[in-house]
Order: sequence, then structure tokens, then C-alpha cells
Amino acid sequence: MWQLLGRVVLLALATSVVRGDDGFLTEPHYIKQCKIADKNFVNCSTQSIQQLFDKLNDGIPGLTSIKSFDPFHLNRIRISQGNSNAINLKVELANVKISGFGHTNVMESLVFKKDYSWKTTFTLPVMKLQGDYSLFGRILLIPLNGRGQVFLDADNLTVTMHTKTRLYEKGGFTFYNVTSCRVDFKMDGLKSYFSNLFNGNKQLEDSTNKFFNDNWRMLADALYTVITQTIEDIMLDILKKIFHFIPANYFVSDIPTPEQLYGKAKTKSKPK
Repeated sequence: MWQLLGRVVLLALATSVVRGDDGFLTEPHYIKQCKIADKNFVNCSTQSIQQLFDKLNDGIPGLTSIKSFDPFHLNRIRISQGNSNAINLKVELANVKISGFGHTNVMESLVFKKDYSWKTTFTLPVMKLQGDYSLFGRILLIPLNGRGQVFLDADNLTVTMHTKTRLYEKGGFTFYNVTSCRVDFKMDGLKSYFSNLFNGNKQLEDSTNKFFNDNWRMLADALYTVITQTIEDIMLDILKKIFHFIPANYFVSDIPTPEQLYGKAKTKSKPK
């Protein structure tokens, strides 16, 4: 009986902080609120975004649109990359599972007053990717044409993320509409395995996988676009959902209204 009453109370508390038909959070006690006018804003904002990532591991109450943060799932990624004579690849990944974002360490969070875009630097001790792949093209002198399973382990990833936003108003609060996300990264190592790389030629498959692991920097360059798009797809999906749910006022207490920033004529309605 007492357990049932406890669950009812917790449910009531959870729903009491979500307002409106287009629900959003009104009491995010786990987020450090910062003033962009303060000289220590960058340190404060860095702590705030770290708290947000930490909370994503447990799940943000009321935010049902994010089913899982770590691991994260993507249906499909398609990449064509031909940035040199040495690398010319067409890659398609499906049923992709990415793990490691639960250990995100935020190094710096910058917010620019001109347009309230962000520059965020964070590290991942390891990012693991697995899924189905199809690959056609070449890396250096190696012709590649295969379909199978791929496993990638990227060690000590440092990611710099540039995020564009557009402010909008909802329920008397200012919100971020996250419109784009671009990332750069560097890593300290990359382990990989591609199954069925040469349609059943196991000896050639094993020797090529060994070559990739012995020359991981070359493989990382070849897969740079694949890795960046994977991170961008994850972060854009997550950030859009978070900042449609949590008002920007709880991250930046002195954030302007859309009308104050853009002027009345340029103010846009909330995203659909």
C-alpha cells in the first residue's frame, strides 16, 4: 500500500513540472542556471551542460521522445567521400548502435550573445559503433566491395561542436530551436573490424582488417565523414528534443526574448 502511494506521489511530482498540451519542463532543479552577463559565465555554462549530459543517463522526467541516450540507435547513414586519389568511398550503415555518450565530459560551453549559437567541446573516453554496412570504393590501393557487420571503437575522442539556434517563445518562456549541428573531432586510436569484406575471402578479409588496425590513422581519415555525420545526427536529434522541452531561461537566466533579439518583424513562431 505504501509503495503504491509513493508511486502516485512521484508521478504527481513529475507531471506537476510539465506544463501545457505541448508539454515543457518548468522546474529543472538539476540544471545550473547561469547569467551570460557574468564574467564567470563560461565556467558556469560548462557545469550546466555537464549536468544536462549526466541527467540524460538517468532520463529526464517527462521527456519521452528520447528513448535511449546510451546506447543510441540510428536507422541509416549514407556517405559518399572522395576527397583524394587515395580515398574514394561510398558507405551505407544500417541498424546502427552507438555507445559511449553516457560518459561525456564537457570541457567548455560557449554561448555567443550575437545569435545565441554555441560552441561546445567535450570528450568521450570511447565511442563504440556497430551495425550493418555496405561499402564500395578504395582506400589507398585497396579496392573494397562488401556487405556485413562493422565494429568501430574510437578511443579518447575530443569533439568540438558548433550549434546554430533560433530563439522562439512558448508559454511565456524563451526556447532554443536547434537548427544545425556541425562537429570536428580528433582521436587517440581506432580499432575496427569489417566482416565479409571480400564476399567470403577470409584470408584477404583478415589481412585487410589487420592493415586497417595497424594503420588506424589512415582509416580514421577515410571514415572521417562517417564518424562526423554519426555524431552530428545523434547530437542534432538529442538537442532538438531537449531544448524543445526545457526552456532556455533555465540555462541562461538573462537570455532575451525572440522579439528583443530579432525585432518584432523578424520573430518567428515555434518550430513544428
